[in-house]
Amino acid sequence: MYDLTVIIPTFNEEANIRNIVMAVDAVFYEHSLNGQILVVDDSSSDATISILHELKMQKTNLEILIRKEDHGLSQSVADGFSHASSDVFIVIDADFSHPPVLIPRMYDEIRNGHDIVIGSRYMEGGGIRKWPLKRRIISIGATFLGRLLFPDITDPVSGFFAVKKEVVEKAPLKPRGYKILLEVLGKGTWEKDKEIPFEFVDREIGASKLKINTIIDYARQVADITLYSFVNHGSAAWREWKRVFKFGIVGLLGIVVNLGVLYLLVEYGILNKDLASPLAIEFSILNNFIWNDLWTFGSAEDQKVSSRWHRFVAFNIVSVGGAAINYGIFLVLTTWFAVYYLAAQLIGILIAFVWNFLINRR
Repeated sequence: MYDLTVIIPTFNEEANIRNIVMAVDAVFYEHSLNGQILVVDDSSSDATISILHELKMQKTNLEILIRKEDHGLSQSVADGFSHASSDVFIVIDADFSHPPVLIPRMYDEIRNGHDIVIGSRYMEGGGIRKWPLKRRIISIGATFLGRLLFPDITDPVSGFFAVKKEVVEKAPLKPRGYKILLEVLGKGTWEKDKEIPFEFVDREIGASKLKINTIIDYARQVADITLYSFVNHGSAAWREWKRVFKFGIVGLLGIVVNLGVLYLLVEYGILNKDLASPLAIEFSILNNFIWNDLWTFGSAEDQKVSSRWHRFVAFNIVSVGGAAINYGIFLVLTTWFAVYYLAAQLIGILIAFVWNFLINRR
């Protein structure tokens, strides 16, 4: 039984495979780790497999799994989970996009009680080098979608991560494309995560395998995880959706309060409508704040960063910002694009809702 297993998915990596295996093994030796190297290959057509067999004669901790069908990076990693001989898995690319020197730190964080440890390109201290603009834009878009499900994680689509075996052992993973971490986060059983910054370096040798089908697969994956979370309320993704639904219910209640206060103030002659309207808006904001603070974001974890007074002031500022976004989108759609006014208002409301939720959550 090994302390950890480093899973390396490969396809036509003859230029890199020898160096990455030697680098990972050197890290094991330097840090006195009893580690397994598991290379999962998608039936490479170059010399990758023959190089691996040659290396295996020298490295007793090297195992090779050659997959004959259902090829893909995520599928390879999922198969690696099933064949690894340890209780801790670390996934790393073969092309040195991910630094092997961080393997011991990831392993230590797992031993310290974290269920998942993620190498992040987007947290402070992380970064991306030598990446063309097109790939940067695609990555930012993919990360944004992933963060809608897991807003506390800066890089939920990272390909460099460590995970306990128990997180994925019974998870109904449907691996596809390149974003296996998102699948693990969405369907695995976990509570504590940790992110470690690293600088992603685009491959020096070999060709990137990013295709248009990868983007389509990713969109399907996000939809599948979302549907899974609606049925399986123990999932991490459901914890976030539950907040969204609560926030929406509170928002609807705020509309009732807004209209009710406005009606009472005007119909009973307390104030004219011009003065009553902003007061009714503030009453609805106060109502929404109280319910969101006690119910939607009522956990100790949510409220540990500031006092209730600070949260109230921030909530007011965000609400004004959401109203401005709503109105601005309404004007643009109706004036510039001749969108039907009710449709334009609905689009503005939805976008403002996303703004209000995400910023208030922060």
